[in-house]
Amino acid sequence: MTTETTATQPTHALDMPAYIDHSHLVVSDLPMLSDWYQKAMGLSVLEKSAFGQTLGVAGRPLLTLTTAANAARAPRNAPGLFHTAFLVPDRFELGRWLVHAAHSGIALTGASDHLVSEAIYLDDPEGNGIEIYRDRDRSEWNYVPDGTVKMATLPLDLQKLYDESPKESWGGQADGTAIGHIHLQVSDIPEADGFFRDVLGLDLMARYPGASFFASGKYHHHIGANVWNSRGQPKRQSNMTGLSDYTIQFNDAAKFETAAKKLEELEIPTTRQGERLSLIDPWGIGLNLVA
Repeated sequence: MTTETTATQPTHALDMPAYIDHSHLVVSDLPMLSDWYQKAMGLSVLEKSAFGQTLGVAGRPLLTLTTAANAARAPRNAPGLFHTAFLVPDRFELGRWLVHAAHSGIALTGASDHLVSEAIYLDDPEGNGIEIYRDRDRSEWNYVPDGTVKMATLPLDLQKLYDESPKESWGGQADGTAIGHIHLQVSDIPEADGFFRDVLGLDLMARYPGASFFASGKYHHHIGANVWNSRGQPKRQSNMTGLSDYTIQFNDAAKFETAAKKLEELEIPTTRQGERLSLIDPWGIGLNLVA
């Protein structure tokens, strides 16, 4: 086994040079979806407006839900969200949520051991994909000589996780819960490699058939991109429900400026307000870069 960290180096998804900070969904039924994310996912409402709500954990904004009169349900094969991945602090908290889900009748769509993490999957009532996961300690990750990390999709023993977990009432997600990564549906993988690696400066950390995984700081992935449903599809329309935009936060200001310069060189339209750049990616998904 080879690792690229020491006890003194940061290993959490949010301590990397860049990380996912926020996800913004357009929804059809705002009150219903907000209630669901509070009850099912344990988020709290932090901010309200006439057209939207921002939810989070322990005061940290994670998810904004907005609605619009012209919002049209996105087809399943449209580019956009595959899932928003909520990272919990540890296996104990993942188990606590699983017990809550089981006792609340929350339907799951899958569960996997990815070697680097343990993940449970579900959809919200409007079909937006969700992953809730915990990372294994990075000393347990296997890196290969080309710098990528070994990942797999193996069965996760949910019964064992449930049996090991306390059965007391659940009061919501623990402090420290964050968006660990976001997984996107795109139209073309070489185009995704070109955008996330060559333009935004993220490292290609893993490949699956029809998917690439990108990260900063040798994390397993901050962004996933696949064509499993969306290969060759046109850009998403601006009024579609689902993922409106998401935010990459740069802890490393130099990496932010390098990405900004690359976007300018390629004449990709952006709007800049101070240390914030907003753009539309090649698949019609909004993206904010923040230093």
